[in-house]
Amino acid sequence: MDNRRKISVIAVSTNGHGPNRIIPNNEEHNLEIDAPSDMIMENLPTYRPTELKSLGVLPDSILISVFAYLTPIDLIRCTHVCHRWHLLVSHHQQLWRRLFLRPDCSNGFIGAVHVRHIDKFISMIGTRCASALVCIDLPVELITVEILRVLANHCPNLEYLTLDFSSAMQLHDFNDLNEFPCNLKRLCVCLSEVIFLEAFMRRIYGYISSLNTLHIIGTMEKSSIPSPEETDTYETINISKIKTHAPNLRIINLYGIGFIDDNHIELIASGCMHLQCLALNFCVRVRGTSFKNLMNRCAKLQCLLLQNTGIEDEAMLTVNWSSTQLTELDISSTELTEKGLLEFFSRVPKLTYLAVSYCDGFTDKVLQLLMERGTLNGCRALDLSNTVNLNVETTHHLLISSPGVTYRLEALNYTGCDAITEQFWIDSIRFLHRIKILIIGTAHSWFRQMSRRIHIDQILESCAIHCPHLKRFEIQWDPETLRFSENSSKFIDHLRVRCTNLLSFVLSDGPYYEGTKANFERAERFSVVRTTTMYQTSIVGALNFYKELRFN
Repeated sequence: MDNRRKISVIAVSTNGHGPNRIIPNNEEHNLEIDAPSDMIMENLPTYRPTELKSLGVLPDSILISVFAYLTPIDLIRCTHVCHRWHLLVSHHQQLWRRLFLRPDCSNGFIGAVHVRHIDKFISMIGTRCASALVCIDLPVELITVEILRVLANHCPNLEYLTLDFSSAMQLHDFNDLNEFPCNLKRLCVCLSEVIFLEAFMRRIYGYISSLNTLHIIGTMEKSSIPSPEETDTYETINISKIKTHAPNLRIINLYGIGFIDDNHIELIASGCMHLQCLALNFCVRVRGTSFKNLMNRCAKLQCLLLQNTGIEDEAMLTVNWSSTQLTELDISSTELTEKGLLEFFSRVPKLTYLAVSYCDGFTDKVLQLLMERGTLNGCRALDLSNTVNLNVETTHHLLISSPGVTYRLEALNYTGCDAITEQFWIDSIRFLHRIKILIIGTAHSWFRQMSRRIHIDQILESCAIHCPHLKRFEIQWDPETLRFSENSSKFIDHLRVRCTNLLSFVLSDGPYYEGTKANFERAERFSVVRTTTMYQTSIVGALNFYKELRFN
């Protein structure tokens, strides 16, 4: 009754001024987020529809709670709706905790804001964002002395900063740069192919001692990985000085940097004693000769990501892996041999994350060794995709006869095998009760001229029955390979109703994709079903350091 009375008072007080009444200036200081509102959602249907026709009847606290879910772009649009909304958005700094300013930013659902007037932007940082700003990324045109000075003086709680020099052809003059945010927890620097950053970095070395996460992103693209001989050796940023001035680093991500080699890893090992995660994906010059010192000096290192590196058997076997804390390992697309992997995995402790996709040396013998030693017991994520020398029978035995593995398994990627049938997955899914990420099928199976056709209905039914925690599901078989019955909508219904946590369901574009998408949209779940041409699922979300490793 009290709730109903409160709504009536609000409705009466606003009816005389219209839904977009102007709040006098003396009310601006009252625009603060209050304690949880008296409005209870379960009571809302009892109100007459006429009382909730306009958002003008809602109190400020409710509107602020709604605005908190909007992106910065949408917040800017809200300021143009009416004076009341303009005041609400402009005077609540907690709505401006994150700003993504690069035009090509695809940081989830946040969206990027394009800055047209730098002077107005500087003023907005000092007033609208100020102490509430926690995360910001800057394109090269906004990396100026004035903006960095405002961030240093007016944003004491800024923790995440991205500096994108990737498109730079010329830098601003930083000789007058004497102020820089000093409470940063994460710094991401996107390198340029033609610009040396040492002149800029010299001005900020004294301010980065608080860092615990460092991203340095190179210019090497996954689609065209050059050989080490083809990459240039120009060191556009000084790794040695960074590790000297940031001794408390826990996570280091060096992605696609052509000049990074084992000498740089030695430097990191000598100065980062607290290191827990090192990612060297697409650093093709890394051979692994530095890993012995790295693992000896960085005793806390748990996560080592080496996708598309040049690691060699001999270098990897010089390390006493049995005495390390290593639990997460990615050796995808490396040239390690079967002999080297057998020796390597005979020393490695139990792993909670293992990715070996496109690793030709990963064979039946290697997987059998892991099963015999119990290395994968308690494993949470496993990527066996496109392992051409691994037979289906061995993988099938792992999934149906190793409860120590499947009991804890939360993410599985086993794609790229032509010999798999639907019965393989119907049998295996029964044991994946905790699975959250599942990627199956064979992309471009039409090109491989697969003779088998996969009946998808029973696979979906198995997931609906045995995988209640499923969040991300990808099926890579193309329309020419998939078969489904006239009653396929029934099995799609079962998956949709029983897997309530499902966030993405990825399928190849075709009739089955269209039918599945329409099914979910009828249930008002519009963004769940996606196509493989626009979206790709990965198990990296199961990494312990996934949130820290994310970058754009």
